[in-house]
Amino acid sequence: MSLDRRLAGVLLHPTSLPGRYGIGDLGPECLHFLDWMQEAGLAAWQVLPLGPTGYGDSPYQCFSAFAGNPMLISPDLLLGEGLAGPEDVQCPPFPEGRVDYGPVIEWKYHLLRRVHARFREQKPKALVEAFDAFRRRRDVKHWLPEYALFRVCKDRYHGAPWDQWEEGLRRRDRKVLGRLRREEADAIAFHEFVQFLFFRQWEAVREAAHARGIFIIGDAPIYVAYDSADTWANQELFQLDEEGMPVAVAGVPPDYFSETGQLWGNPLYDWEALRKTKYAWWMRRFEAIFAQVDLVRLDHFRGFMGYWSVPFGEQTAVKGRWRRGPGAEFFKAVKRRFKDLPIIAEDLGEITPDVFEVRDQFGLPGMKIMQFAWDVASREPLIPSPGNRFQLHNHGSNYVVYTGTHDNDTTVGWWNESSKEEERHHLRVYMATDGAAPHWDLIRVTFMSVANTAIVPMQDFLGLGSDCRMNFPGRPEGNWTWRLLPEQLNGGLAGHVHGLTLLYQRCANPPAEALPEDETEKRNYLAEDDAS
Repeated sequence: MSLDRRLAGVLLHPTSLPGRYGIGDLGPECLHFLDWMQEAGLAAWQVLPLGPTGYGDSPYQCFSAFAGNPMLISPDLLLGEGLAGPEDVQCPPFPEGRVDYGPVIEWKYHLLRRVHARFREQKPKALVEAFDAFRRRRDVKHWLPEYALFRVCKDRYHGAPWDQWEEGLRRRDRKVLGRLRREEADAIAFHEFVQFLFFRQWEAVREAAHARGIFIIGDAPIYVAYDSADTWANQELFQLDEEGMPVAVAGVPPDYFSETGQLWGNPLYDWEALRKTKYAWWMRRFEAIFAQVDLVRLDHFRGFMGYWSVPFGEQTAVKGRWRRGPGAEFFKAVKRRFKDLPIIAEDLGEITPDVFEVRDQFGLPGMKIMQFAWDVASREPLIPSPGNRFQLHNHGSNYVVYTGTHDNDTTVGWWNESSKEEERHHLRVYMATDGAAPHWDLIRVTFMSVANTAIVPMQDFLGLGSDCRMNFPGRPEGNWTWRLLPEQLNGGLAGHVHGLTLLYQRCANPPAEALPEDETEKRNYLAEDDAS
């Protein structure tokens, strides 16, 4: 899939879909959302990472870079397949409009264990064969056993991170691991079966999207969580000491989002060790995600050129320093392996020239954020700040332009809470508007861009405020909870968005052009001639 034509899309994580089970999932409401997208003329659905979330419920801190999130499995689809009974899908009265993760996780895992027990008891032949085939898949078999074993250990140690397990497990002693696999065979099978259910449902969603002319943009964080199957099973590929503790951790220096930077805390890669393997772990990771989505937004792209290294134990990211990453050599290896690179480069933040050079060398689309485009050098007369790469006249076709991303405030929140009067004045003059509906103003200017792809967060289509934003960077808890209400996906909104996609030639399903009168007569004449 390439982004070589004008189109528009929406950013919405599946957890934000409506439904009665406390969290969005891959069931009927997901198909309803795809229908709404088709009605709105939108061709691209962008999601956040789909992995099983850990601390803080963040999709950017997952227990695996390969596995799927069990919370996205649809109870309704399990019920339809006979894997769950009506009594199994009776759930507490979860709140609408937000995810209360603790109770949802407890209830969903209780359901999944009942489903697995029914599967083992009934052994439906077709499903057993499909499960066995899933475990043998090339893009699955290298990570699934380690992930399932990791989750079993997490359960055994009541959720404690792997550096608090017994020494034999921390150091991955072969005898200890072998004994555990024998003792916990049933528990391992459960976690493997849950992954089978997730990917079975996700692949059906992707097929449904394609049937509607919609492609899916995924998201791959550059880093993995310390407390993950990835780090535990591949300790030699990370900057860890002899006890398995990080030497330094990831983050970014002070920027637009935070005066003290962002201390992510992820372990940093040992890029020399990865290079000696020809980046084999990364090749497997790309293979897995390319099997899940049509394109992938490669988060923190600049980290491949240079990364911010913060000494382990620091409380903020201020005392970090830049270190050199693998650069173009890494992407040459990826291109040798996959030929095409369906990657969007997240080229935001403090950028050095080599980031743009490598992005352009491999023809990767970059990103433009329209909330960043309105600073001014002078208000009277109005003179935009020179050199702002987000301003509309600095866009090119090979970009994906956003009103904002999951890390930004909603546009209404930005307008009311964090933008400066000079920025608001600039936008009002530029768009010849009074600013009464700033979300539609910013959507319009985003759709105007010469960038081939325009993506708008669902909150901006709805004109929602700061209380509905998805993430506050630097805040460890209380994020990722926003959900749609069922009535918000309506035909009126779809019609308005569809009109804008037509106006700015971004419509995924434009109506057939009306033929000029003489051309119509000519075609009728030819048809009559053919008939005779």
